[in-house]
Amino acid sequence: MKLKQHIKETLYLAFPISVGQLGHIMMGVVDSLMVGKVGTESLAAAALVNGLFFLVLVIGIGLSMAATPFLSIAKGEKNFSNCGNIFAHSFIVNFIFSLILTFITFSISYLIPFLNQPKVVVKLAIPYLQVLSLSVIPFMLFQTSRQFFEGLSFPKLPMIIAIVANFFNAFFNWILIYGKFGFPALGLFGAGISTTLTRWLMALCLTYFVFNYNKVKIYEPKLFVKTYDILLIKKLIKIGLPSGFQYFLEVAAFSFSAVMIGWLGSIQLAAHQIALNLASVTYMIILGISSAGTIRVGEFLGEKNLNKVRIAGFTALGIAISIMFFFGVSFIFLKDILPKYYVHEIEVINVASSLLIVAALFQIFDGMQATGIGILRGLMDVKIPLLISILSYWLIGIPIGAILGFYFSLNALGIWIGLLLALMILGISMLLRFNFKTRS
Repeated sequence: MKLKQHIKETLYLAFPISVGQLGHIMMGVVDSLMVGKVGTESLAAAALVNGLFFLVLVIGIGLSMAATPFLSIAKGEKNFSNCGNIFAHSFIVNFIFSLILTFITFSISYLIPFLNQPKVVVKLAIPYLQVLSLSVIPFMLFQTSRQFFEGLSFPKLPMIIAIVANFFNAFFNWILIYGKFGFPALGLFGAGISTTLTRWLMALCLTYFVFNYNKVKIYEPKLFVKTYDILLIKKLIKIGLPSGFQYFLEVAAFSFSAVMIGWLGSIQLAAHQIALNLASVTYMIILGISSAGTIRVGEFLGEKNLNKVRIAGFTALGIAISIMFFFGVSFIFLKDILPKYYVHEIEVINVASSLLIVAALFQIFDGMQATGIGILRGLMDVKIPLLISILSYWLIGIPIGAILGFYFSLNALGIWIGLLLALMILGISMLLRFNFKTRS
């Protein structure tokens, strides 16, 4: 297979996955845009809660993504009947963990008053996180079905549902945030209700298609099996939990950064939320490239073709770096314009503009680390990348960011420079790790 064909097939898979990922993150962007009209305090509370919420949720995301390499390897081996079996096992694993994560998320709401945040922000944040916790179960069920489709190289249906869901979410937001059709104006709490309702619709819709979409019937999807394979469950957890904790470490780094920035006041925290929202959009697009890399690496691993595994992985990395370079340049040119779509306060806009410069600088390295993690997952290599993530974020990035932010008085900008350093180390390390693992 020629390089041109590798690029074409990677993009064919990555585009709908990226658009689907973008559909997910756009729900948060739309929430922030609509809540921002209510006030800076609501936007700051959204920043705090979204950080805490995804701190827990990403563990579930990583766990659900464990099914992807198993499915792509089974497909590469032409073992089609095993794919339905993998879906049934991933469904039960993800459902059980979703119950645990719902309890944890709800419980975290009681810790918000101890995070040294402004009183108004705390008052808004607690009920918002509590209602969002009710969306964990449908989110995980949607992820289970989504990984089934994507692992078998059918990513378009999840993409379509994710896009359409944004229209429902925006409509529900309009009603519940601002108080339309006789409903009370619930502000930020209304945004949480809207997100929860939308995620339940997404889960039910995609699960229906798992059993009614003709193209996947050959893989014999099933919701339950008579006898569960404990070994397969252990394998899913063994791959999924390290992947989840790896995402956890990254989100935890940005969430803890939000907490530290919150100590600097609502203006700094609101600016952080704006810059993070925009950087998250590009990151979700790259996760599509990462997932495509996982799928193609896993499928060629199932075929036992190491040369194709290597080319598929480096193709995904090359595409990710190219795309993120473009986004980095865009952030620099639009740094004074983009924040104005969120707020009108000039102080918030100025701080967000400076943070977007740092975001522009770490785009390439963020693309490298996200895609590197994906292609290594395709090789079932998750433990060493987890250790490298701990080193990058928590032993280097966060401490240096805190020193620059508080000791050198660079405020939010200093904390973001620490995150830049962490992503740089992690991105380069993932590239070198994949090169080492695939050398013949």
